[in-house]
This record gives sequence, structure tokens and C-alpha cells, in this order.
Amino acid sequence: MSSLFIEYPKCTTCQKAKKWLDEQGISYEDRHIVEQNPTAEELRSWIEGSGLPAKKFFNTSGLLYKSMKLKDKLAGMSLDEQIALLASNGMLVKRPIFITNGKICVGFKADEWKAAHRS
Repeated sequence: MSSLFIEYPKCTTCQKAKKWLDEQGISYEDRHIVEQNPTAEELRSWIEGSGLPAKKFFNTSGLLYKSMKLKDKLAGMSLDEQIALLASNGMLVKRPIFITNGKICVGFKADEWKAAHRS
């Protein structure tokens, strides 16, 4: 099974993560989060597969998240509404996302990524 790396190339954390993957010799499919925004079906699968709440998939540091005042709105939204919103714009999605061996890693944590890849 190949690994999937979802990134926004201008994001410095994504750049660090990509460099780390390359240094580890981990092969992966690279996907631009804005040009190929995750679909609602993918997002639902990742949220369910990760065991994380949907809120963890939002880019809470992003300008779009802040301008839409989502901090105050998410709690009142259903899972379906949150997924539809995430699927509407890749800039709302936290990145990088690394999917390997059936594990979904959101945000870059080298130890977590290494454990997921080796499992």
C-alpha cells in the first residue's frame, strides 16, 4: 500500500514534513490540498479512520477559518455540515496529512508518522 502525503507547498510545516519523508526514504504520492481538495467521502473516511473529532481536521490557524469565525460555529454544526465545509475549500483543512498503512496522521509529528509507517 502506498503512502499519501497531502500538503500545501507554501506551508512551512508541510515543507518540513516533506523533507523528513524524503530523508527517511519513504515513498509517497504527493497531493496539493487546494488543487485536489479532499472530497467529502475521503474526509469522512479519514475522520472515522483516525478516531479524531472532525474539529482536528480544520486548519484553525488559517486566515479563512478565522475570517469565517468557525471557532464559534463548529460546535453547533453536525458532522455532515463540518465535512461539507471542509470539502468546500482545501485551505480549511489542516495539513499536512499523511496516510500510510491505514493510519491517518493530521499535522506533522515525526514520531507519530514514523510509528504509523512502520506498523
